[in-house]
Amino acid sequence: MNEETTKDSASKPGAAANYAPDQLQDNGASAAGGEVNLDLVLDIPVSVSLRVGSTDIAIRDLVKLVEGSVIALDREATEPMDLLVNGTLIARGEIVVVDGRFGVRLTDVVSPLERIETLSQ
Repeated sequence: MNEETTKDSASKPGAAANYAPDQLQDNGASAAGGEVNLDLVLDIPVSVSLRVGSTDIAIRDLVKLVEGSVIALDREATEPMDLLVNGTLIARGEIVVVDGRFGVRLTDVVSPLERIETLSQ
């Protein structure tokens, strides 16, 4: 997609604006020159989840699981957990306990450019 296509699609009412990662600036403004108005999306609910790890398991082994079974995950205990928003990696952090509830302390926030690059994978 070239820069003219991006400007044209962004200027049409109702058209979705598509920007390449190199067209986004750190200050939240688009390369087309318009400021991003975040007030329009601040009240939209999103799903936040914490990924501790994962593993592949055969159905044969899955149906054998009982209370007390242990499944080894692909992540070391010392590695940070992934914080996902709507399935997209946003940050990494460590699990903490706050007033008897689990929480996460962010240790590394993924840059907007890295987030966009992971969407295409």
